[in-house]
Amino acid sequence: MTVTIDRFTESADTVNHPSHYTAGGIECYDAMAAMLTKEEMIGYLRGNSFKYRWRFRHKGGAEDLRKAEWYEKKLLALVDAA
Repeated sequence: MTVTIDRFTESADTVNHPSHYTAGGIECYDAMAAMLTKEEMIGYLRGNSFKYRWRFRHKGGAEDLRKAEWYEKKLLALVDAA
């Protein structure tokens, strides 16, 4: 899928950069990371990974597994940065 945003053409990425999470010029994830403590962020990432793995057979299929993996990569990066 291709969308036009501010004179630039980009591929819609429903896993890494869904358009509905970038409204207002900042990604929801970045706002969450700025607001939460490290321990809260770890819980947020673990919970979202679990949610997508839990429902993948009933809702989003392989895309939900890719979303779970995205959250797990963020979690690993946060834990490794310690």
